[in-house]
Amino acid sequence: MRVELKNLSKRYKDADRELTVINRLTFSFPERGTVAIIGRSGIGKSTLMHLLGGLDTPSEGQVLYGDSDISALESDARAAFRAKNVGFIFQFHHLLPEFSAVENVALPLIMSGMRDDEAHERASALLDRMGMKPREDHRPSQLSGGEQQRVAIARALVTRPRVVLADEPTGNLDVVTAAEVQELLMQMNRELENTLIVVTHSHELARTMDLVVEMLPGGGLIEHRAKNAGREEIG
Repeated sequence: MRVELKNLSKRYKDADRELTVINRLTFSFPERGTVAIIGRSGIGKSTLMHLLGGLDTPSEGQVLYGDSDISALESDARAAFRAKNVGFIFQFHHLLPEFSAVENVALPLIMSGMRDDEAHERASALLDRMGMKPREDHRPSQLSGGEQQRVAIARALVTRPRVVLADEPTGNLDVVTAAEVQELLMQMNRELENTLIVVTHSHELARTMDLVVEMLPGGGLIEHRAKNAGREEIG
């Protein structure tokens, strides 16, 4: 699915002054493949991801999925769109502690109206695909950090979304586990043929992406293409 930003701006009120995080940004993401968004801390990368995913609304401009402007939708309609089309992976897993791994993964399907048994069957199959079948009945507190992140990835992918947004997905993991999670993300992207957009400080993860986009102060973007050593400033 084509994801496009048009004249996107985001401003916040800070006491008696206004802070502009993103200013009239126009950018198109590829319909398939992987994109890394890099940049220094506090520059607005997470804000951009929240706007991309419809978790926040812009001050001005559009966030287009195909021909649909999700920023113009009411809150309930945006939530319904996200549930069908967008998967989220965060640095902190946000798994429900009282649910088992398979219950956490099945929850988005159940909330979308799928029968419990069908949802659990699909969730279990995906966890098996990720090497987590023996741990599927364990609660998050019984899982390692890497195992929790695998469950979080499965939860994001179980609805087979067209776009996956990941905010520092390996940032809380040791080097070996981060490499395993990184490879899993790439492998699932190839299999599902979706668009994976990742905010990361990891140079190792960014180097595996088809496209690297650097965020500048004010929300401008510099695009680094894998097969092109040149740079192009966007926005």
